[in-house]
Parts: sequence; C-alpha cells; structure tokens
Amino acid sequence: MAEYNSLEKIRLQKVEELRAEGVEPYPTRAKRTHTNAQAIAEFEADETKEIKAALAGRIRSMRPKGKLTFAHIEDGSGKVQLFLRVNEVGAERLEFFNRMFDLGDFIEATGVMFRTKAGEASLHVHDFKLLAKSITPLPADKDVTQEDGTVVRYATLEDPELRARQRYADLAVNPDVRETFRKRAALIKSLRTFLDDHGFLEVETPILQPLYGGAAARPFVTHHNELEQDMYLRISFELYLKRLLVGNLEKVYEIGRDFRNEGVSFKHNPEFTQLEFYWAYADYLQVMELTEEMVSYAAEQVTGSTKVKYGEHELEFKPPWKRLEMRQGILETSGIDIDEHKTAEALLKAIKEQQPSAAPDPKSTRGKLIDFLLSEFLEPTLIQPTFLYNYPRDISPLAKSMPGDPLTVERFEGYVAGFELCNAFTELNDPLDQEQRFLEMGRDYEADDEEKHPMDEDYLRAMRYGMPPNGGFGMGVDRLAMVFTNKHSIREVLLFPALRKEE
Repeated sequence: MAEYNSLEKIRLQKVEELRAEGVEPYPTRAKRTHTNAQAIAEFEADETKEIKAALAGRIRSMRPKGKLTFAHIEDGSGKVQLFLRVNEVGAERLEFFNRMFDLGDFIEATGVMFRTKAGEASLHVHDFKLLAKSITPLPADKDVTQEDGTVVRYATLEDPELRARQRYADLAVNPDVRETFRKRAALIKSLRTFLDDHGFLEVETPILQPLYGGAAARPFVTHHNELEQDMYLRISFELYLKRLLVGNLEKVYEIGRDFRNEGVSFKHNPEFTQLEFYWAYADYLQVMELTEEMVSYAAEQVTGSTKVKYGEHELEFKPPWKRLEMRQGILETSGIDIDEHKTAEALLKAIKEQQPSAAPDPKSTRGKLIDFLLSEFLEPTLIQPTFLYNYPRDISPLAKSMPGDPLTVERFEGYVAGFELCNAFTELNDPLDQEQRFLEMGRDYEADDEEKHPMDEDYLRAMRYGMPPNGGFGMGVDRLAMVFTNKHSIREVLLFPALRKEE
C-alpha cells in the first residue's frame, strides 16, 4: 500500500468530498472540440469572429483574484489561459473551482475565445468539469502567474535519476523533453521514408531466437515452457535478414529492438533500437554512399539542416563524409602499424613499447587489441562524420575479405562526435568460408566470452542454397537521436531506460 504525505492526504480528502457532492473525480467521458493551439490559431486568424471551444488539459497555474480566477491549462499542443468570472460561472461554481481544483488536475472548460486586457488569447469560461484529480503533486511544478498575466517557471525537474525513473513526470513538466521524443519519432519516420523510397522492403524477424548471432555480444537467456528449450533475445537482425536474400527478397530492412546483456554507459543501454538493411548485389562502397545520403536526409527532416549542433561542435552531415582507412587512422593516433604485427603477442608488445601508459588485457586476441587501439586512440578524434574502413578479418567474422588480402575485410564503421554510429560490410556469402570462420571464433575465445559467436547450422544451410553478393548495414538509432537532439546520454533519448532496481 502507498504511504501518502500530507499534501496527498489533503487531495484524497477532496476526492471524498467531490463524490459526497455528487461529482465524479474520474468521469468516463471528455468532450474536446479543439486543442489549445488550434483554438488560439483559429481565434487569431479572425478575432472578430466568435470562436466557441471546449478545451481540455492539465492545470499548470491558478490565480484567484476576487470575482475572477485566471488559470493556465496545458495539453499536448501547449498552454492556454482560462478566464473564469463570477458573471458567467456563478459565485458558487467559482468558489468550487478555487476550493476543489489543484495544480496537476485535468479539466475540461467550455467557452468563447477572447483577448484579455493584458493581450493574451484566452478562453472566457462558461462551464467546466473535472476530468481527473491529481493525487500526487508533480515534482518541481512551479509555474506561477504574475500580476501582469505572464507565467514564470520558478523550478524545473532536473534530477537525472528521478527524470529517468519517472519519465511520465518528466514529460508532464518539461516541454523540451516532449520535443526530444517528437524528434526521435520524426527520425524513425524519416529513416523509414528514405528506405521505402529507395526500394527497400520493411520486414519483421524473430525477437525470441533459438540461437543468437549476427554480433559480438552476450545475450539475454529465457526459457520457452511449451517447447522445453532455452531461447535468446536477439542481439542482431542480421542472420535472419540475410536468410531473406536467399529467398530473393533483394532489399530488406528492419527497425526494432535488440537486446545485449552488457554494461550501461552514456552510449549503451541493454535494450536499444537498431536499423539494419541488406542490399543484394551491392558492396560496402555503395552502402557507404547510401548511408551518408540517408543520414543527411534524416538530419534535414528532423532538424531542418544538414548542420547539427552537438555540444561544442557543429556537425556537417552533407555528403561526402570523410573516409579514413583503419590502419592509417590507428597509425596516426597511436604510432602503431597493425599490419606489421600479425600476432596478438607481437601487437601487445608493440603497444607496451609505443604506449606504455595503455593497459590492454594481456589475454586479448589480436582482434581485441586492435579494437582497443581504435577505442583508446582513434575513436575520440573522429568528430565530424567519418567512415573508417577496411578492418582486420579477426574482428569481422561475417564480412568478405578484400581481393588479394585475406586478412582484411570490406567493412566500414561510421563515426560522429567521437563514437560509433553505424557498421557495415560487404557480406560474406561463401558458406564454406563462413563455416570456417564460425569454427575459428569458437576456438579463439573462451566459453563465456561475449565475443564468442556460436555456430548457426541453419544459417549455413541457407547460405548453401546460394546467397547473392550483398552489402549489409546496422545503425543504433538511439545514438543518432542523441546527436539530432543534442543529448549526451542515451538515457535522455529513451523513454524508459534500463535502471538498477529502486530500493
């Protein structure tokens, strides 16, 4: 049972009083003819015309003033002022409003739009009713109407932990947060529109999978009672989407949730939104060009420009983006040429000699050591949109090797603002080569290593039917949302991020 504080007990008492007076504090029906913004816009289009409106929203401010009461209500479109006068609503009803209504309550008000002496477009209220009584006052809910009619916000909800745990309250009192999630929705819509317009087919693949794969990550494990088998929440769409290429669906994509049982950071959440597409008869260079077109298009749709402000940086997404070979980038930032060190032992020795303050795991494979160099030295320098390309085969088990260079694969990652945004390959379509790489991944990593990639016999069977050459792409939508909304934590762009259990 909830434990109520003194303010909540006062409001609970009002609920009882309302019912005793025959007023239902949570009625079944509401009648609204306009949003607040629509009513104001219609009135301001022709102020000589009588605009009758029934408005609804949450009370954000109240200012009784003798035979008048001013209030502001807020709906999803914004705020509007209510003007209640004893002449229209009557003395008893005005007293009832001032006594029984509180900040946070939802109200329906009917009347006529007019402009007050202070110049504010308002609703001259003829009648009103309660739609939902607020028991718990919203946190930092301090909008106060001044004598001149202006509304001043004296406090805002800023505690990041409280905002993440109680997103409903965060949305209710912080309009900028609502705008963040409107932009996120616009981003996803723009990505869909771009891919649809380029001939891609949106599909859905299983979230519960008998075998996880398509990425290097530890999965979440669950159990299917009827089938009597363990199942995995997917870590990637990749292996299922590429099965569709075998079935002659040549351009496919999916936008959905992936689940990776890993740490939480400013750019990681265990549950996240991913976009993946696969394009038959294309390679990583063609995917590179499509990527910069798609992200540039999304930037314009969401922010109105290809130039996006992110922290202290102005990022330019207009194509072409910078292209940098991984080997060259690591050499320039760490002083180590990875091609000169073909084994993990040799590369570890070079790191210790060239960068004595660096602390890689001495048990790391060569691929993990290269990834260490990338994240420690190169990644923080990649601020403007950049394609880092040509990766070592031993950290890219699903990518096709470059002709004449079996140790390097046709892979790129897109970086912006110092973190990875997307990942793409010229996809491996040789089933024998793929099987060998699965075997290598199983042999090179410990049994509990999250980088270990399981053997997927059904995927190999699909490949043996024949898979066209293709380019594949994956992007974390949440990270792009961070950039487009100028947020520096992934929690800011997730409505309900993963949090430690509240004590």
